[in-house]
Amino acid sequence: MKFSCEKHLLQAACSIASRATAAKSPIPALEGILIEAGERVRLTGYDLKEGIFTSLEADVFEAGSIVVGARLFGEMMRRMPDGIVTVEADINLNVHVQCGKSEFNFMGISAEDYPEMPVVDRLNGISLPEKILKSMINQTIFAVSDNDIRPIYTGTLFEINGEDLTLVSVDGYRLAKRSEKLDSSKLENCSFVVPGSALSDIERICGDNDDEVGISVGAKHISFSIGKTVVISRRLEGEFLNYRKSIPENFRVLVQVDRAELMSTIDRVSLIVSEKNSSPVRMNFGDGSIDCVCVTPIGKAEDVCTCEGSGDGLEIGFNDRYLTDALKAAGKEKLLVCLNTASSPCIIKAADGSEAFTYMILPVRLRSGD
Repeated sequence: MKFSCEKHLLQAACSIASRATAAKSPIPALEGILIEAGERVRLTGYDLKEGIFTSLEADVFEAGSIVVGARLFGEMMRRMPDGIVTVEADINLNVHVQCGKSEFNFMGISAEDYPEMPVVDRLNGISLPEKILKSMINQTIFAVSDNDIRPIYTGTLFEINGEDLTLVSVDGYRLAKRSEKLDSSKLENCSFVVPGSALSDIERICGDNDDEVGISVGAKHISFSIGKTVVISRRLEGEFLNYRKSIPENFRVLVQVDRAELMSTIDRVSLIVSEKNSSPVRMNFGDGSIDCVCVTPIGKAEDVCTCEGSGDGLEIGFNDRYLTDALKAAGKEKLLVCLNTASSPCIIKAADGSEAFTYMILPVRLRSGD
């Protein structure tokens, strides 16, 4: 195998493919990137749960394939000077990489040792612009659980209903929902759960453009085609929360807030909160204002956020991080905070009536010392 290409193209492709390589594995090939040179050069990373392959233009002098260590090869590309890089591998698995005056020689791994990635039928799928998918993931992924006790909640639910696509993440303390209209769908109504780790990679790969992302759904895997890159992930199995029954529809208290002002207020009063000194933010919804108080062994912090509407003195406590995550992800500056009692869920949604996103946060039970 022998090919040459622009160093920055190979570096970018290496960075994308290495997202799916295993950090440590009893199978050495899984810690590497499979490089295949044919009509184009294709780089693949695969850890048996998620696979990413991407291709780039190159001058291929001799077709072939080799597996190179992802960490070593990535650092090599990063530190080499800009210019044309040449990669060559012989039948004895000796790899030679050269760019300008910089040269590296090291041993590769046979491509025959690399496991085969699953194939997903592209006939059954949907498509939507990259920037839309990126936005939908960004506005829901923060609520994905990091607890493996319930593996199904370590992913995000994709629900296709007619022309609507809805993403839902839940971790037992909060819920994030985001919906969007589809331009193209070749699927009947269906739902599947994509691991949060794969969605995090997809969010980074997607650009802020209108190029279409093709999402293909198989029996056990899902693929996301993003330009010259394809991400293949296993589906998570299990029963996902019935989110429609979990989100309240009627509320006793509705107040409108400015997202930036409420975020700043929460940020200030939570300054005295730490891992050693945790405490909820106590929020008292009055007439035209929300009084925020936080008390920890360090001290006491107080601030006030203005609002439109009255909460009739309802006092409720929240985990400051859960509240801040939802406010950061919200796509509107004017928000509605919807409440019933001090022990019932809080709903945050757009004040303009759009149903694009909905966030639900469970309150923290307040004690007299909080």
